[in-house]
Amino acid sequence: MKYFEIAEPKGIESIKLKEGAVPKPGPGQVLIRVHAVSINYRDLAIATGHYGRGAKKPLIPLSDGAGEVVEIGKGVKRVRTGDRVAGIFMQDWIAGEMIPAYQESALGGAVDGMLAEYVVLDQKGVVPLPPHLSFEEGASLPCAAVTAWHALIESGLRPGATVLVLGTGGVSIFALQFAKLAGARVIVTSKSDAKIERAKRLGASGGVNYTTHASWGDKVLELSGGGVDQVIEVGGTGTLGRSMNAVRMGGRVSLIGVLSGVGAEINPMPILAKQIQLQGVFVGSREMFESMNTAIGLHGLKPVIDKIFEFDQFHEAMNWVASGSHFGKVIVRVGS
Repeated sequence: MKYFEIAEPKGIESIKLKEGAVPKPGPGQVLIRVHAVSINYRDLAIATGHYGRGAKKPLIPLSDGAGEVVEIGKGVKRVRTGDRVAGIFMQDWIAGEMIPAYQESALGGAVDGMLAEYVVLDQKGVVPLPPHLSFEEGASLPCAAVTAWHALIESGLRPGATVLVLGTGGVSIFALQFAKLAGARVIVTSKSDAKIERAKRLGASGGVNYTTHASWGDKVLELSGGGVDQVIEVGGTGTLGRSMNAVRMGGRVSLIGVLSGVGAEINPMPILAKQIQLQGVFVGSREMFESMNTAIGLHGLKPVIDKIFEFDQFHEAMNWVASGSHFGKVIVRVGS
């Protein structure tokens, strides 16, 4: 089989195509023929050696993938051959609260990921795809969608709330879709007026171009009538101050990403003065994934796919994500 591997994380070109034997499932394991994978910002950080918690070496990258179960090991009861499945981000986080040990089972980081024609996973670490989704759409779910679901729905988003989503990447667009399903109002930020208009067609009620409005937090206060109930914060220290400005008193800022970097000093006074709930969200459990898939199936929700690349175009796909030009998810097709 063909697969990609990082021996030393020195950039996108350090991810090399390899060939090896198709793995065999052991007791409790399943062999999956991978049909599609999707790329997250975390994958770029791992490839360039900027991932905070480090990663396995050598490593088959990417946490997100979907495919067909083609062989099962002894004792497997959760799935059957022919089932269409996706892997969960942290293979050991089945339900309940996050504990540090679960991070040691994160695909494409602590353990080998999905960027291969075939992978072996434990039966507990897969979920069935919603029937109406393609493999390409299903591959977009494990990280970005579950993260957005965790931040919003699992954290108690109520109908009538106003949510601010930063940017138009995978997490933010899923957050827009889930917030609308929950009956919330959504405001989006972007450096592109065209992307803001596209977000409005998906249901956003307004948008702010952060290149035109450097103090975009003030503009959000104006659009929301005094502050949003929740911010989906993917920028990190470079945007957190303005997100805290944009949220209402007693509102929630869900910190998900660090696209603008880490390490800058943060003024804690707005958290105290406005009684802001600052929430860290690191993907979610299998139980959350399954609940999300139920909702996706009931509502017929379709993930927003920006582009689909072929397996031999993987480096192009990574560079496209690195450029920030995408809207929604970027997919790599592994097999038909």
